[in-house]
Amino acid sequence: MKYTIVIEKTPNNYAAYAPDLPGCGTTGPTRDEVIRLMQEAIEFHLEGLRRDGEPVPPPQTTAAQVDVAA
Repeated sequence: MKYTIVIEKTPNNYAAYAPDLPGCGTTGPTRDEVIRLMQEAIEFHLEGLRRDGEPVPPPQTTAAQVDVAA
């Protein structure tokens, strides 16, 4: 499964979360690191849902970028 993650630059690091998985997020010092950490966080989150007998939400969120005049 492929989940969309949102990555935000903060003053001191990067933060990311998965909109389809409420409560699943992380921070990291670099963009690459936060992506790696999100992969681990999503795997851990899904493992917990399954263990607790909860349904695993299917990936539904997509993302796009648009150009606007400066």
